Amino acid sequence: MNTIRLTVAQALVRFLAQQWSERDGIEQRLIAGCFGIFGHGNVAGVGQALAESGAGLGDPLPYYLARNEQAMVHTAVGYARTLNRLSTFACTTSIGPGATNMVTGAALATINRIPVLLLPGDVFATRAAGAVLQELEDPRSYDVTVNDCLRPVSRFFDRINRPEQLPSALMAAMRVLTDPAETGAVTLALPQDVQAEAYDWPVELFGRRLWHVARPIPDAASVERAAEVIRSSRRPLIVAGGGVVYGEAWRELTAFAEEHGVPVGETQAGKGVLPHDHPCALGAIGHTGTAAANAVAREADLVIGVGTRYTDFTTASRTLFGDARFVNVNVAAFDAAKHAGVMLVGDARETLALLDLAGWRADPSWTTRAAGLGRAWRSAVSALQAGESLTQPVMLGVLNEVAGTDGVVVNAAGSMPGDLHKLWRASGPEGYHVEYGYSCMGYEIAGGLGVKLAAPEREVFVLVGDGSYLMMAQEIVTAVQEGVKLVIVIVDNHGFASIGGLSESVGARRLGTSYRMRSSSGRLDGPYLPVDLAANAATLGADVLRATDPASFRDALLKAREARTTTVVHVETVPGSAPETTAWWDVPVAEVATDPGPRAGYEEAKRAQRPYL
Repeated sequence: MNTIRLTVAQALVRFLAQQWSERDGIEQRLIAGCFGIFGHGNVAGVGQALAESGAGLGDPLPYYLARNEQAMVHTAVGYARTLNRLSTFACTTSIGPGATNMVTGAALATINRIPVLLLPGDVFATRAAGAVLQELEDPRSYDVTVNDCLRPVSRFFDRINRPEQLPSALMAAMRVLTDPAETGAVTLALPQDVQAEAYDWPVELFGRRLWHVARPIPDAASVERAAEVIRSSRRPLIVAGGGVVYGEAWRELTAFAEEHGVPVGETQAGKGVLPHDHPCALGAIGHTGTAAANAVAREADLVIGVGTRYTDFTTASRTLFGDARFVNVNVAAFDAAKHAGVMLVGDARETLALLDLAGWRADPSWTTRAAGLGRAWRSAVSALQAGESLTQPVMLGVLNEVAGTDGVVVNAAGSMPGDLHKLWRASGPEGYHVEYGYSCMGYEIAGGLGVKLAAPEREVFVLVGDGSYLMMAQEIVTAVQEGVKLVIVIVDNHGFASIGGLSESVGARRLGTSYRMRSSSGRLDGPYLPVDLAANAATLGADVLRATDPASFRDALLKAREARTTTVVHVETVPGSAPETTAWWDVPVAEVATDPGPRAGYEEAKRAQRPYL
């Protein structure tokens, strides 16, 4: 057997550079590059291996310098999601705080079912140098390190304590990264002494390897059972989720809806699978949904879930769908079984093609009524966004116009995901990128960087509130360093306005939700903090424009769009929100309080929850 002598880290880097994914005959690199921040736990191992390989942008495994370990995982997620989970990045850190900083990013990736490869350094496998700087000393076992925090948020976790363990761990890692049902964060913890240890590797390990991303199909009996249930319904509704996007099934779903007269509501991850003005399109569904979609949901006798995992926002905490039955299409059996639905475990595109409904159509009056509700909602949004004050809905309308059909809007947290879900006029799924599985403050700029790396031909508009901006703005520096152009809209509302509204509604009196000085009363109710977010962005290397009204905001966005470098548009909105859609969200309220009003409303709403047995 031919062998080559390399360190574990050198073998790892060489292997990753030769991994490719393939679906529908299209091949691309599975690991597009490596983000990294180096410390004593990885600099002499993975760092040395990357440096020895060249680590330039023209090399098989290019290296990118990030500013925050959590942010680098977010960037990898943004990249992978844009490419429908067919390519991703590796992320390497030192042992200790660098590794634990990745836990939030790993949770976000796994919750959203997005592949990302994490390569944290670890303590000495030999234990010869313990206790190592940044080592957790657990009196119960010498086998526990801080990297074990990554176990519950990883779809696959392994610690490479011997060189011989690396090949099988790498194969398992690639399998999970390319599994459409099981994917998420994959963690290979790398003890720092093992990284530098040499071994004679079989040359075959470093050959070009192609991983086929399957399109599984359900069994014939399941398809027939589902078809029978669908044919017996008169008022069906499709709930389209992220699986439609990742499976590139939006054309098939559109054709299915048109042929059978079925209205379509969209989750956050599924938004844009139908053009916003399509006759079957009802827009967003659930707690952040449109009046049209939620009205239809309450009256539907059947819900056909396609690629959705039915989060509490989608189901309005299980109060939205009345007595409807469910047929669920999903690559993951775990999700297909939800709500006691008829399970179709398979790829969205392939499964929709298998459903033979023998000319069946929904009740014509149902289809007509749903289309009318959709038109009415779109008219209401147009009227709302024609306002002269720079409310958040007006701001989103202007941004939507300037972004056009080639722009991508990126957001994650605060009140904006809800307003975007309701109001954004998506022309296709590629232009809408809202991370709402974890709704992680700080995702926006880092995630937007990943989107732009994956789709350099598109204009990327990152929409970030001041709370999220202050949590993680530093990847502006990475964008500037790499010459990656973003348009970043900072919406300054002096704190956490979204959670402030929720706080007030549950009796918490907006405590801790405003950026104010502490007053003489001892409360945080003094003047607003003198924080200039635009000036801060300028110090990070971005060009900065300020806007105060709809006209100046439009002008600033147009300038930013035409710019060749990362540009920040700073804006302060005035009060004003999207129309209420009366879909509930279960946030428990104190049973005993000086104001009993919130609890009474909570108990009333909770009576509508359905157990789905």
